[in-house]
Amino acid sequence: MKAPVSWIKEYVDLPADLSTEALTDRLTMLGLKLEAIETSGAGIEGPLVVGRVLTMEPEPQKNGKTINWCTVDVGDANGTGQPQGIVCGAHNFAPGDKVVVILPGGVLPGDFRISERKTYGHLSAGMICSARELGLGDDHDGIIVLPEDAPDPGTDARGVLGFGEEIVEFEINPDRAYALSLRGVAREAALGFGAPFHDPAQIDFPQADDAGHAVDLADTDGCPYFVARTVTGFDPSAPTPAYIKERLEAVGVRSISLAVDVTNYVMFELGQPIHAYDRAKLQGPIVVRRASEGEKLTTLDDVVRELSPEDLLITDDSGPIGLAGVMGGASTEISPTTTDIVVEAAHFEPTSVFRTQRRHKLGSEASKRFERGVDPLLPPVAAQRVVELLVEHGGGVADSGITVAGEPPRPRSITIASDLPARISGIAIDAATSVAHLEAIGCRVTVEGDLLTAQVPTYRPDLNDGYDLVEEVVRIVGYDQVPSVLPRRATGRGLTRAQRLRRRVGRVLAGAGAVEVVSFPFVGEASFDALGLPADDPRRHAVRLANPLSSEAPSYTTTVLPGLLEAAGRNLGRGAAGVTLFETQTVAIPADQGPAPIYGVDRRPTDVELDALLAAIPRQWAELGVVFAGEQERVGWWGAGRTASWEDAVAVVRRLADELGVAIEVESAAVMPWHPGRCAKITAGDRTLGFAGELHPTVCRAHGLPERSAAAVIDLDTLMELAPEVVAGPAFSTFPVAKEDVALVVDESVTAAAVEAALREGAGPMLESVRLFDVYAGEQIGAGKKSLAFALRFRAPDRTLVEGEAGAARDAAVAKAAELTGAVQRA
Repeated sequence: MKAPVSWIKEYVDLPADLSTEALTDRLTMLGLKLEAIETSGAGIEGPLVVGRVLTMEPEPQKNGKTINWCTVDVGDANGTGQPQGIVCGAHNFAPGDKVVVILPGGVLPGDFRISERKTYGHLSAGMICSARELGLGDDHDGIIVLPEDAPDPGTDARGVLGFGEEIVEFEINPDRAYALSLRGVAREAALGFGAPFHDPAQIDFPQADDAGHAVDLADTDGCPYFVARTVTGFDPSAPTPAYIKERLEAVGVRSISLAVDVTNYVMFELGQPIHAYDRAKLQGPIVVRRASEGEKLTTLDDVVRELSPEDLLITDDSGPIGLAGVMGGASTEISPTTTDIVVEAAHFEPTSVFRTQRRHKLGSEASKRFERGVDPLLPPVAAQRVVELLVEHGGGVADSGITVAGEPPRPRSITIASDLPARISGIAIDAATSVAHLEAIGCRVTVEGDLLTAQVPTYRPDLNDGYDLVEEVVRIVGYDQVPSVLPRRATGRGLTRAQRLRRRVGRVLAGAGAVEVVSFPFVGEASFDALGLPADDPRRHAVRLANPLSSEAPSYTTTVLPGLLEAAGRNLGRGAAGVTLFETQTVAIPADQGPAPIYGVDRRPTDVELDALLAAIPRQWAELGVVFAGEQERVGWWGAGRTASWEDAVAVVRRLADELGVAIEVESAAVMPWHPGRCAKITAGDRTLGFAGELHPTVCRAHGLPERSAAAVIDLDTLMELAPEVVAGPAFSTFPVAKEDVALVVDESVTAAAVEAALREGAGPMLESVRLFDVYAGEQIGAGKKSLAFALRFRAPDRTLVEGEAGAARDAAVAKAAELTGAVQRA
């Protein structure tokens, strides 16, 4: 929001010696953040004067363009008193018009230096200026034509153009719509300096009758209040007063015509958007209603728009003539022949306006204000102000008929404890100070005992609860007055058990050389196809999002692998020789209970309602994924390198289980996306934790991964649930270890894990460790057989084992393996 300082001072009696910097500093402290301070005319140097066009001769050029060779009276500004010859490409002026001329030696914004130069066959000595060339706006279609009462030729034009005006630009928060007007900015300035405020909305306006232009509010939710006034006999050729033009240009709006300029001027002055209709083009009464299916509207920007039934419209008997609160229609716009004008000043519901402008991608100065909330009491005031300006400067007559449809929303009241601002802010604020500051923003305050009740001013729709009132009091007192107090550390708190365990998991994986990634948890059927999941795989049954980021990934993932494998393939595709990545992600399976019910926030749901709500929530859990692809150990002088294999995936799961103190079992499995026969199922007792192993070749190709890439997927919630509160550290003994090795022959179908478990069971309490160190298959042991060699280590915690104890324990272990797995000790 741009605001000329002189315009602000018109409404508030600021100290005479107050600098613009001090003004903006205080307004920033009040919540209107300063963006910039500009000075109109900055960057213009040298002779900028008023000129009168004496002659202009159109000269067509070979390139199809027509230029005007002009002689311009610039008085004595050129040092000779003779007319100045200037080439000009604009055509919106005529001999006798007064214009703005910059003479040779002058400089325009952007360091554009003016010199006498030959162009189009003439020696052009200067430039006739447009608004954009002077930095006054974006209009470059024509030059600036000054009013006839402008000073004589040769006079410095800076005063005529209002140069030297300081203009401040603020960043306005969405909850402070009132500050999108000079009335609002000036009110804040008065608040900040305790200065008298002259409200421009404090004007008299006539009471409504039934003789004005007919208005029907068919949708009072979208438009509760509508005021219509009429001006007849308006002179469409009447010029816009210079002060209105200058102020509009200062706030960044191009002057169009008196009727349009007045509506814009009042909008920036009061904050109430206004729309003007050509009464001759209106057909029947104005009706405010929602759009019907299939309706269309051509807006003022000449775009034909397909309307939605949610759009709030301004209509007449011909159909839609405007998008309420957003933009008017082309069929009833003000034209150069308009003599009778109907002025609309209405209050529109913010959400409706916001959705309409978003739907049509049609933001406007009007919608910017309506969607944030405009003072509902302004329509009759703003309409009267527009009528007065049209009558004063356009020679029209105000019609005696005034239409007021509906009524504005009633003011709201909020009650708080009188000491609440002090308790929340930590500043010593007494009740009298709170009352004074709330009254300063326009509240009507009553105090009863320890309670303070404030009737909220209509221009502040953002004040909805007691803490909003606290914010108002504290911002006026000054946020810089809030004391700095070191908060006391809360006792008995810290990381939860789950947080501690997840950090341990992350440290273990980082220590193993893995890098954590974070990917979007959204998938589509293509993601499941790339994993090779069968059509009936439960992981294909995903929660579908109501508003997905991409139509190609409309569902919430059921496995961590899609994003993880995509990240691995992307890194390898960009030159990485090998990657080890991990990710922890929440996955979900639909509850298939239909949509979750939505209850109000005015009460706690009943137990039955809560059960229904929880039943509709998808089952969710944290899943850990680790992927190994490409080079894992580099080749070099130290030896041969190594690429990823299934052992990496199984080993990292074992490492995690050891770190968390969870005993796991590993057995063969066949589950996509892993390679059949090279996939391990990870269990802990009767709980399945996940799978690890080599990825299927088709999955590797689909994700751009090399063959033999491996991955592990673990149910992290279950793993952490099984982790003991305290993980026992390793026991150490000062007594010597007894070493026994055994080689057992078993069928090929028997797993090493099963044999190891049998050995542990049979060996007894003195067994310290058991490790598989060799696997052999060949003619010596027969077809369909394999030899598994285990290293058994025995130790007693309190003594040295005597001869025969270790051997007896070994024999017991072999016997149990023979009993449970059919193992035969190899000689």
